[in-house]
Amino acid sequence: MKTNIADLLIQSLVNAGVKRIYGIVGDSLNAVLDSVRRSKEIEWIHVRHEEVGAFAAGADAAMGTSIAVCAGSSGPGNLHLINGLYDCHRNRVPVLAIAAHIPSDEIGSNYFQQTRPEQIFKDCSYFCETVMSPDQVPRTITMAMQTAVARKGVSVVILPGDVAGVPDDNPVPEHILHVTRPVVHPSEPELKRLAEYLNRGKRITLLCGAGCAGAHGELMQLCERLQAPMVIALRGKEHLEYDNPYFVGLTGLIGYASGYRAMMNCDVLLMLGTDFPYRQFYPRNSTVLQVDLDPAHLGRRTPITYGLCGDVKATVQALLPLLTESHDSRHLRESVDHYQKVRTGLDELATAKSDKRPIHPQYLTKVVSDLANEDAVFTCDVGTPTLWAARYLQMNGRRRLLGSFNHGTMANAMPQAIGAQLAAPDRQVIALCGDGGLSMLMGDLLTLRQHKLPVKVIVLNNSALSFVELEMKAAGYLEMGTELIDQNFADIAKAMGIYGVHVERASDLESSIRDALRHDGPALVDVVVNRQELSLPPKITAEQAHGFTLWMVKAVLNGHGDELIDLAKTNLLR
Repeated sequence: MKTNIADLLIQSLVNAGVKRIYGIVGDSLNAVLDSVRRSKEIEWIHVRHEEVGAFAAGADAAMGTSIAVCAGSSGPGNLHLINGLYDCHRNRVPVLAIAAHIPSDEIGSNYFQQTRPEQIFKDCSYFCETVMSPDQVPRTITMAMQTAVARKGVSVVILPGDVAGVPDDNPVPEHILHVTRPVVHPSEPELKRLAEYLNRGKRITLLCGAGCAGAHGELMQLCERLQAPMVIALRGKEHLEYDNPYFVGLTGLIGYASGYRAMMNCDVLLMLGTDFPYRQFYPRNSTVLQVDLDPAHLGRRTPITYGLCGDVKATVQALLPLLTESHDSRHLRESVDHYQKVRTGLDELATAKSDKRPIHPQYLTKVVSDLANEDAVFTCDVGTPTLWAARYLQMNGRRRLLGSFNHGTMANAMPQAIGAQLAAPDRQVIALCGDGGLSMLMGDLLTLRQHKLPVKVIVLNNSALSFVELEMKAAGYLEMGTELIDQNFADIAKAMGIYGVHVERASDLESSIRDALRHDGPALVDVVVNRQELSLPPKITAEQAHGFTLWMVKAVLNGHGDELIDLAKTNLLR
C-alpha cells in the first residue's frame, strides 16, 4: 500500500516521541485515523468532547518533556478545540492540534461545516498553516512541532480530509523534533547593576512564579543572603512552597494577607519568573526589579526600575557572588511572623469541630492533601476549588498542581486529570472539581471508564457557582443565575459504572476519601460543602466593603435575610 500524507503525519509524530492523540473521530479525519490504526505506535484517546481533548493534551505536555497532540474534525470539531487550546497556549505548554478541514476544492464555497481555521486559531497559536500538497509534508509538521516546543505554546496544522489521503512518499527524518535547553543569563554589567539595587535595599521582598521551577536551592540562598521573604504566585506554588523558611504566602485574589503585606511593605521588590497579572497587588512606591526568560514580559504588569532577560536559576547563580552587603533581618522576621499567624488562622478553619452539615471545604481539601500520595498530581477547577487548593494542598517537591491559572476557564480539572493520568500512569491523579465545572463536561467521566483511568474525582458540591456569587456580593449585586440544582453526583458516577460515594457529614469524610483513593479504578467522591463559606482576598478595598454592605441591604429588602444568618453561622459561629 502506498503511503499518503496522513501516514507521513503519523510517522512524524512517532519519530517525535508522541504516544497519544486526543480527539473525536469524524469523516474529515478518516485518513488520519486509518494511519493511526495501521501504525500501532500511537494510541487514539477517544474523548467525548474536543475541548476535553485539548485540556488533556495540555496536561499531558505539562507532565512530560515533549509535545502532546489533539485533533478535531472539520467545522464544529475545530471550534470545540478552541477553549482548551487557549488554555494550553496561556499555560505555555507545547501542544500540536491537527485541525481537519473540508474538501480542498470546496474551500471558499460556503460548503457544509466550513469555517476559516486559519483565522479562528490565530490568537491561540504560534504556528497555524494549511497542508495542501505532498511537498509540504513532513516539513510543515516539523516546523509546527518545533515552534510549539521552542516557544512553549500551541501549533496548528490544518489538513483537508481529501488532502490527507493524497499519496506521498517523501522521507520522514529520524530526528524530527529538537528540544533544546539553553542556559540564559544577563550580561556581567547587567548583573552588577542588579546587584547594586539589591545591595542598597533595606526591606527586600521576592515575588516568584512558575519560571522559578528547578531553582529552589538557589532561591533559598538568595533569600538568606538578602534576608528577604518570598511571596509566591499561584503557578509557583508547586515549585517553591515546600522546605522554605522564607515563604510568607501567596498574593492576589486567592492569596494571604501576609503575602500582600510583605510586598506592600518592601522598598525593593524582586520579581523572578512571574507574570503575575493583578496590578492592584503591586507596591507603588518601591524599586521594582524583574528577571524573566521572556523579555516581552518585562514591565507589562507594573512599572519597573530595571528588567533583565534570563533563566532564574542561571541568573541567581551568577548574581549571588555579587551580593556583598549585609541586610537587616527585621523585614524577614516580621513577614514570617505575620504569615505564621495567618497560617494558624487558616488551619483552624480546616478542622471538623462538629458533625453538622454541610462540610467546610477547607477541611475537605486538607483531608485530601493529608491522604494523597507523596507524588500525587492534583488538578483543580477555577473558582473556589482553586482557592482551597492554593491554601490547603501541601506541596513537597514531588507533587504537581495543574489548573487553568492563566486562562481561568471552567471545567478544566477532570479533563486535565485525563491527560496527567495517561502521561504518568503510575502516579495518583486527583481532580478537585466544582459542581458547576464538572457538570459542564461531565460526559467525559465515561472516558475515565472506557480507558480504565484510575483518576479520583473529588466534587466540591455546594449547589452554586459560589465564587461568582462572592464576586456579585462584593460588587453589591444580588446573586442571579448562580444556583445549581441539588444533585448527587455519586449516583451519576455509579450509573456510568464508576465507583461513587456521597458524603454529607464530616465524620464520614476521611474514610470515604481514603477508600476512594485506594480503589483500583476511577472513583468519584461527591462532598456536600458549605455554600456560604467566605473566601476573602488578602486586602478588602473600600469599594468591596461598600458593595458587600449594599448586598446585605438588598438581601434583607428582597426577603433574603436568611442568607445573612447562614453567612454569619458559617463564618462567625464555628
